[in-house]
Amino acid sequence: MATPYQARAFPDPAIYPEAKPFWEAAGRGELMIGACRACEQPHWYPRGHCPLCGSLEVGLRRSAGLGTVYSVSVTRRAGPIPFAIAYVTLDEGVTMLSQIVDCDLDAIRIGARVEVVFKPSESGHSIPLFRPVASL
Repeated sequence: MATPYQARAFPDPAIYPEAKPFWEAAGRGELMIGACRACEQPHWYPRGHCPLCGSLEVGLRRSAGLGTVYSVSVTRRAGPIPFAIAYVTLDEGVTMLSQIVDCDLDAIRIGARVEVVFKPSESGHSIPLFRPVASL
């Protein structure tokens, strides 16, 4: 039996000073990932130091917002509205935890192509989530 996506409220993100540029970009509909200027490697989540080489020379790089589902789980009992939580590996090489929306949740498969979509939080912050690129 299909589990259709249903809109649900997303809590407001905790916006720390070092993450403010990320959330500002999300508000413009841009997905940003961390990027190290020393080792030139992308990383997720954006932070004040590179988790790969330890450098403090980090910034943000715009992601195309396209990726592949690495792992997915449909949660039906955590509340009144089912949702799909997934690890998505972006084409830039980083893997992030997010949710899959706007589709039949039971049709999501590992390896499926997804694209970023932004949904508002309870107070209007844009939250990056993913939806299938092509209809499942």
